[in-house]
Amino acid sequence: MRLIAHNIRSMHNIGAILRSADAFGVERVYLTGYTATPPRKEIAKTALGAEDRVLWEYHIDPLPLMAQLKQQGWTILALENGREAMPLSDALRHVHPERTVLLLGNEVEGVVPDVLAICDQIVEIILPGRKRSLNVSVAAGIALFVVAAENGYHVGNVERPPGQRAPARPTFRSDG
Repeated sequence: MRLIAHNIRSMHNIGAILRSADAFGVERVYLTGYTATPPRKEIAKTALGAEDRVLWEYHIDPLPLMAQLKQQGWTILALENGREAMPLSDALRHVHPERTVLLLGNEVEGVVPDVLAICDQIVEIILPGRKRSLNVSVAAGIALFVVAAENGYHVGNVERPPGQRAPARPTFRSDG
């Protein structure tokens, strides 16, 4: 899986996105538009080293990048709420996660229309509460967890003696 972070204004959010990308094994992160890039102390503060481990590239304009990715066989899912959005877990049944790019938009405005138009699908995280949006870095972490869960990632499936902490790394289980 890959990520595109387009026009993310907060460097702390970029750091947190890189940290989640590192935790969930994202292959590459594309930082586009006016999204800041490492090295920056504000990014490093929340990335905690992930900015040095995760492969990232900067592209000012995401449109040529997205066209190239699609030509190479990647499916681009825009994480955005709205009437046309499909639940992320449903969309994942129709794509190959190893060839999927998750697109994240601006914290306030979301994904701009010209970028949204190129995406293969608009997906959302189902929120049962009254608030209909999340911080972009929080949404990225949840979305990456959903992708991992749909592909065999399970937390807490190991029995532990009382008082023993959960493993530091996620465990993977095959049902087959």
